[in-house]
Amino acid sequence: MINVAVVGLGWWGKHVCNALHANSSSLKVVRGVEINLDAVKDLASNIGFELSKNYEDALMDENVEGVILTTPHSTHEELVLKAVEAGKQVFCEKPLSLTASSAKKMVKACSDSGLILGLGHERRFEPAMEELARMVKGGELGTILHVEGHYSHDKFAPLASNNWRGSKIDAPAAGWTGMGVHLTDMLISMLGPIKEIRAICEKRVLDLPSGDVVSTQFSFGDGTTGTINVVSATPFYGRFAVYGEQGWVDIQEMAHPEDVGPTHMTICDKSGKRDLKVFEFTDTVTKNFDHWADAVQGKVNYRFSDTERISNVAVLEALAKSTLTGNAELVDN
Repeated sequence: MINVAVVGLGWWGKHVCNALHANSSSLKVVRGVEINLDAVKDLASNIGFELSKNYEDALMDENVEGVILTTPHSTHEELVLKAVEAGKQVFCEKPLSLTASSAKKMVKACSDSGLILGLGHERRFEPAMEELARMVKGGELGTILHVEGHYSHDKFAPLASNNWRGSKIDAPAAGWTGMGVHLTDMLISMLGPIKEIRAICEKRVLDLPSGDVVSTQFSFGDGTTGTINVVSATPFYGRFAVYGEQGWVDIQEMAHPEDVGPTHMTICDKSGKRDLKVFEFTDTVTKNFDHWADAVQGKVNYRFSDTERISNVAVLEALAKSTLTGNAELVDN
């Protein structure tokens, strides 16, 4: 069992605490760090962990072996580097950072110190996505020609206009940092780095400065093309499709990972025959954390490579730039 401090107890930080308390056999939350202590006193009492306003309290606590960062994206670099200096293991929510240069600095610091830098990309652990990754890497779909993704929900709709999740600085390109980065992470793990990306971002109905719709087109080094769309003001919709010369796979999710619902996976082979597989809900958030804990303890090789950690941030940086320039932008992998 690894003792951890969860830093930032907003919507997602609370969910992480509750998920680990209920389902993890590898991690125990022993401290929480939050500016607004009154808002999380009940959470701390129910789970049984200490509370403080100061990050340094967690870093100085000998009982804390690792930190889980669920804070605004622009704070990640400073918090990761401080954790490394204190010798704590680090799990950082996505996106790791907002620029490739920042991500490279964080990855190098952890690597040089022999620490496992965990990432909050739980969607890699969804059974349907794991099955698709196996098929792609095993060549069952032949040469991959095109990929499509759509990840949308309205969980940000109630946010005030000054909430950091709608900030052009902390969360550029509408809901991309909350949703789109999950899809590019999975694609990069299957197909390698994205080479070039073009994006359009619009502000339609939400009072969030960063907008509520973003649409992208991109290409990989081998010529595979792709599109991803993200909407922050519509009921949940999740779809992921890969098209190969030998067949295609289309995955549709029925509920947000925070909620409970099945995933439907349609597989079409070269003959046109279609098969439907249904995957029941699994707590991928906890699976992601437990995998990181196993890697920290040397039980498994961590699923995320340094190249993947950096490449996904580089895509975000190029995408955000494209929304401003209107041009296709090269990705600084």
